[in-house]
Parts: sequence; C-alpha cells; structure tokens
Amino acid sequence: MKHNYEVAGRKWRKPKGSRGKLLRRVRKQRVKYITILPSLITILNGVFGFTAVVLASKAAPPQPGPWSYFALAGYMVLVAMLFDMLDGRLARMSQSTSSFGGQLDSLCDMISFGVAPAFLMLKLVETRMDLANAICEGFLHRFIWLAAIAYIACAAIRLARFNVENEENEMAHMSFVGLPSPGAAGVIVSLVIFHQQEVPHLNYLVYLLPFITLLIAILMVSQIRYPHVLNVYLTGKKPFGHLIWILFLLGLAAEHLPAALLLSFVSFAGGSLVKWLYVKTVGRRGRAALPATELAGGPNPSPATPE
Repeated sequence: MKHNYEVAGRKWRKPKGSRGKLLRRVRKQRVKYITILPSLITILNGVFGFTAVVLASKAAPPQPGPWSYFALAGYMVLVAMLFDMLDGRLARMSQSTSSFGGQLDSLCDMISFGVAPAFLMLKLVETRMDLANAICEGFLHRFIWLAAIAYIACAAIRLARFNVENEENEMAHMSFVGLPSPGAAGVIVSLVIFHQQEVPHLNYLVYLLPFITLLIAILMVSQIRYPHVLNVYLTGKKPFGHLIWILFLLGLAAEHLPAALLLSFVSFAGGSLVKWLYVKTVGRRGRAALPATELAGGPNPSPATPE
C-alpha cells in the first residue's frame, strides 16, 4: 500500500520502513550488560557527594570544635575523590571499560565535584557573613550565588568536554585541557577544612571563598593544560625530586592533614596557571625582541666565513 502526500503541489511518498529502522537503532543502543563492581564504586562516589551536601545543609551557625558539619562535608568530597580514582582504575585492570561506565562516572562527578563544593561554599559563606545588612543582601549575596552557579555550570561543561575528548587508553594522554573537576573541588574543600580545623576565627578566608570559586570555575573551562598526576608523577621512572616532594607531603599530612591537603590542591591548580602566565609573558617578550626578518619568516643572514 502506497502512501502519497500532497506537499506544495508535489506528491511525496513516505519512505518505507523508516519507523522500523528507528526502532531497530534504539534497540541496538540499549544497555544489556554492565560491569557490577566498577559501577558500584562509581555510585559510591555520587553517594558520598550527596552525603556532603546533606552534612553542609545541617550546619547552622558556626560550631565549636574542628569536626563541624562543614569539615565533615569536605572530607566526604575527598572520600568521593578516592572512589572516583578507584572505579576507572578497576575497570581498566579488569578490561571492562565501557561508554556506560564513562557516562555514569560523569554524572556522579557532577554531584561530588560540581554541586557539593558549590553548595558547601555557599552555605559556609552565608553562615559567616551578616546577610541582614542591606548591602550584603543586594550585591554580596548575589555575587555568592553567581559564583556558585558559575562553578556548577563550568563543572558541567568541563565534564561534557572530557567525555567528548577522552580516549579509551589512559596512558595515551599525559595532560588535561582545563583544571579537572576533582582538582577544582579539592581546592574548595581543602580551604573549607583548613578554615574549620586550623583557623576557625579567620573570617577573611571565608570572604575570599566566592572569588576563589569563581577563579577555579574559569580554570576548569580554560585551555590551560594540567598534568595527569598518576601518569606524570607516579608511573614509571621519575626524577629523584618527585620522591622528595611526595615524602614531604606525606610527612606534612601525618602532622597537619588540613595544611597538606591545602598545599597539594592549591599547588596543582596554581602551578599550571603560573607556568601558563610565564610562558605567555616570556613568549611575547621574545617575539618582540626578534628582528623583523625573523618575524616575517625571512632568512637569517649567515655570518661571513674567514678565508
């Protein structure tokens, strides 16, 4: 039976089997089998991220003692970071990597490293600042929300871009384009933990959190390259200085864990930024010092050889 339709004075025949082809394509994309253990570890990543949000929401006015709800929420994000490292490593060891696992990992990362740090920053700043003031309600309150929303949006963009650009073989890439979302979350939660456990009365650190959050959000969607910590610093033969640096961090963590966390994450996020700014500055000065013929691509005059 033929189906003809009148469109703009011309007859158009509906293509045969178009609906069937679409249904067959959808059936082919259905997930029938998944790897259980890596998927469970990935889900635990999201569970601990959600736990961090719940703990931060329970924090009312500033609490005495180092183990406040804010500090506990920060540690929950760090635990989620450990599970985020384990799930991919376990999937590669068992040779069970899949597109489903990658998408599930990104969704859980969005909870743990996108929503949780932004909400933690927002809640801490609101409890420390006097928002009853008219100025705070007007400008500062909106800026705090703007920083949190910008961080969540940039984290989503960063994770989506990673899904598109990522390669199956982890050893194929030694760096990331833009600050990874776990590193960005680590900067925020390490600042929160350091404030709660080391300097709880230093309110200036809390006032800087929205500005730091906004800067971290920009770094996530930037074109600055950040090293893959495992592949660059821990895998294979490395210089002796890497061992000294790791031993120093481990010793500092044994004595002052909040300080070690803050130093590690801030060094990772700020090191590549400083290097990028240095290369840009020195590169421009170098190009300005070059002769006009070199800038134009012309040949350099060769020096005369003595006879």
